[in-house]
Parts: sequence; structure tokens; C-alpha cells
Amino acid sequence: MLDQSIRDKLRDIVGPTWFKDDMEALVSYSYDATPMQQALPDGVIFPATTQQVSDILKIANEHRIPIVGRGAGSNLCAGTVPLEGGIVMVMNRMNKLLEIDTENLTATFQAGLNTKAFHTEVEKLGLFYPPDPSSMIISTLGGNIMECAGGLRGLKYGTTKDHVIGLEAVLPNGDIIRTGGKLYKDVAGYDLTKLLVGSEGTLAIVTEATVKLMPAPKYRKTMVAMYSDIYAAARSVSAIVGNRIIPATLEFLDNATIRVVEGFNKIGLPVEMEAILLIEQDGLDESVVEKDIVEIVRICKEQGAVEVKMAADAAEAEKLMLARRSALSTCARIRPTTILEDATVPRSKIADMVIAINEIAKKYNVQICTFGHAGDGNLHPTCTTDARDPDEIHRVEQAFEEIFEAAIRLGGTITGEHGVGVVKAPYLEWKVGAAGIEVMKAIKQAFDPNNIMNPGKIFAKHTRKRVVIDHGGR
Repeated sequence: MLDQSIRDKLRDIVGPTWFKDDMEALVSYSYDATPMQQALPDGVIFPATTQQVSDILKIANEHRIPIVGRGAGSNLCAGTVPLEGGIVMVMNRMNKLLEIDTENLTATFQAGLNTKAFHTEVEKLGLFYPPDPSSMIISTLGGNIMECAGGLRGLKYGTTKDHVIGLEAVLPNGDIIRTGGKLYKDVAGYDLTKLLVGSEGTLAIVTEATVKLMPAPKYRKTMVAMYSDIYAAARSVSAIVGNRIIPATLEFLDNATIRVVEGFNKIGLPVEMEAILLIEQDGLDESVVEKDIVEIVRICKEQGAVEVKMAADAAEAEKLMLARRSALSTCARIRPTTILEDATVPRSKIADMVIAINEIAKKYNVQICTFGHAGDGNLHPTCTTDARDPDEIHRVEQAFEEIFEAAIRLGGTITGEHGVGVVKAPYLEWKVGAAGIEVMKAIKQAFDPNNIMNPGKIFAKHTRKRVVIDHGGR
């Protein structure tokens, strides 16, 4: 609990209207987009400057008050749920686009800037910022940085960590640091920029960032490849990349997802197919894009595609990509609770992973739709369920535990872009090992000796015992 003197100090820093401790505010910031995760904070604060963030953290550190940084709360690992109370620090007032530098091809912004708004401003200048998480309409760039968000274009262009080159951040003791800058080369000491990207608010509060921009692709072609056999779809993914073609987007939807998405969007997806690949190629040279598309079509047909259909125009292409981006929200229409995960495997193991997911869903009698970024092996098994049914939720938990185990066994990982947070913490040791956990804890201790930064995230009190499951030798 926060005593009155601390509340008064916090109000003095941000102004009386920007520190809230009424029940409506506490409930509003007690949860994020992760289902079945909620905890009340003791207060909610909205800083407007880096100095205010620094002053708040000094008070919090002195009094051992937990601080949970938050953007739009769209994350899916319970990363912004205030498990141990304390203060939720909402960064949305710090939402300025500070600069687009066309000479250095960089942009600098505050952490609370909306992702889609940033993309729009950059594209007005004929430039391009590749990371495109499905939540971009509502997410903030600071949130993207904390979770190292990916997106549909991750195969060709990488994820957030590949584009952030400089940060301004406030350490738990209130010190303000700057890392990197408008530099494409910088090996002066440890790479603190990369360390903070994806740190889930456990090390510092990021207040500003500088990112790389690119010339916007002038040409884009979009197609749908349809399959009656999941393995044929997976073979196509490996064959496309194996032929030295890197599409801008290479997305996978299984039959259950196709049916749900088509039922809502009505865009003509083939509901009788076992899988489809949504493929998009872009570039600055039209002839190169056309050559790649011709080759991709050939490969898909060679690998067993029943049909390959090109988008007739930009509007149809946008509908197809919008359908993929809305897969989660359309799945959420089926039942009251939707749990989306993001196990990742080598792309050559995609079919094995999808089959394993289907077998696990059948074993535990739960409904799972699978879609995701096939090109980089990042799949999103999505369970539609009902949190009011304890027995079913228990089976869902068992199913996802086996899904994580299957991903590890196939050479993958427990999360490709959503982060560890609370949900994946019990499984982190499966991926990094006991020694890896100790190294991470040592880094956390060095940054945050009083453990005030987003406590309870990433490091679980108890690691789940890994039981290797036999799924037919795959």
C-alpha cells in the first residue's frame, strides 16, 4: 500500500489529475490482453517527461514500490499485470514523434507513440518501418520494444530488435541513460540497446527510441496458395526459402482458422482446404518482384498446392492481409475466452508442429486454431474456451504445456514474439537451462537490486518439470 505522503509526492511530480488511485482506475489497469490474469495496483501514474519518470522511480526505489511500465496493454503474456501491486506507469502521454531524419534514415519518438500512427507518418515520406505486429492499431512503440514485437514481415525484415539503434531509458534508481544513437555501427562496450529491447520492463523504463528506416517498397504482389495436405504447405515454405527467395510475408492458416476467418470476413477463402499460405513479395524493382512471384507459384504447385490465386489488385491484397491480421479477433468470436500462444520451431518442422498441436488438441478435447508466420517458424496455436469451466481450463493448460514441450523437442522455443511475462515463466528454464536462468537473474540484480521493476515476470518461483512426450517419433 502507498501511504499518503508518497501519494502526495507522486501528485506533486505529475500533477493531481495524472496520479489516480480510485477504484475505477485501479480496476482498469489491473489486467491486459492476456486472459485470466488480473491483479490490482495501488496506484496508476501518467508521466509526461523523462524527468518525471526519473523522479517517480527515485521514490519507488527508495520505498521499494513495484513499478509496472505499460503502453496500450495489448501484450499476451500478462507482462503488464501488476502481480505485486505497486504503481502502473502508463506511458501514453509521452507520445510525440520527435524526428524523422531523412539524411540518416532514422526516426526518434517517445515510447507512448501509437504504432500505426508512426507507420502512417513514415510512409508519407516514402519511407518504411518494417515491424508490423498484429496489434499495431492499438499498441505503442514502447510496448513493441519491451516485448521485441515481430509481425507478418519478420521473415524478410526481422523483428523490433533488428531496427532499434538507440534508446533513452530510466534505471530503477532514477538515473537516465542513452544507448546507441543514429549509428549503424557501434561496438563501444556491451550492447545495452539490444539488452533492453525485449526486457519486458524488468530492467528499466524506456522513454525514447531511435530506429532505422528504409525506402518504402514500390512494388508488391500478393497471392494465396491452397492445400489439401498440411505437409505440402510446410514443404512449400521450406522450398521457397531453400530456393533463396525471402518473401515479405509468408503466413500459414490451418483449416480451423480458415473457417473462422472466412465465416467473419467473407473474402472467399477455401474452407475445404486443410491449409493455405498467404504470400506477399515486395521490392524496389518490379522485375525482381515479378520474377520471385513466378518462382514462388511454381514451387507451390510443384510441392502440391491445389490452386494458387493472385490478388487482383491492391484492395484484394489488403483484404487478404487484413484477414490474417484479424485471425485472433475472429477466433475470439467463437467462445468467451481466447488463449493465443506463439511456439516457434525451425521452418522445416512446421508441419510436424501443426500435426502435434492437432493431436494434443484431440487428446485433451479442446479446440485449437493454428495460424502464424510460417516463414520464420512462429506459429500461434489459439484455443477458444471458457474461463468459467475449471475442468476445461485445466485441460487447456495441459494441452499448452505439451505444445511447449513439442516445440522444444523440435528444436524450437516457447515464445517467438509475445514474451515470457507470467504465462511462459514456468517454462523458461526448458529453453535456456538452469545456467541461463542464473545469468539472467544476475543481469536483473545488476540493474534492479531492489526488484521494483515489473516483479514476478520472466522468472518463475517454480519451474515446471519437463516431461518429454512421444508424438510418434517426430
